[in-house]
Amino acid sequence: MAQAFSVDEVFHRPAAQVWEALTDWPNAHQWMPGVEGMTAEGDTAEGTQLKFRARGADRLSTIAQCDAGRSIVLRSVQGGVTADYAYEVHEHGEDSARVTLVANCQITGLLWRLLSPLLRVAVRMSDGKQLRLLKAIVEVG
Repeated sequence: MAQAFSVDEVFHRPAAQVWEALTDWPNAHQWMPGVEGMTAEGDTAEGTQLKFRARGADRLSTIAQCDAGRSIVLRSVQGGVTADYAYEVHEHGEDSARVTLVANCQITGLLWRLLSPLLRVAVRMSDGKQLRLLKAIVEVG
């Protein structure tokens, strides 16, 4: 997979509080650009499917990896594009957390490969602000 972008933010809240907001799927639309709503088909654990509506279409994402309280990878497959969004939450001093998001894309098919540079830019421009938006929600309440 090729990296589309990597961002990190320091949250001035405890890591547990940040993790709780990060995995509060019904409220993900508040910080995930383009997402209109999201529900989990079970607990926040590896293999759980997340159903969401984005840009007018119903979509699925799967929790590909989960180390509760620390890291989670959300995998979405749309056509010839597989996207992994890997979030990591680390303690960062007293009552602070550093959160990292790395988005990776794997592209198959000739047309998708031709469009891959534009796709990665679009992903970065749309989703590169997720952590800033989440931070605002967590810190302001």
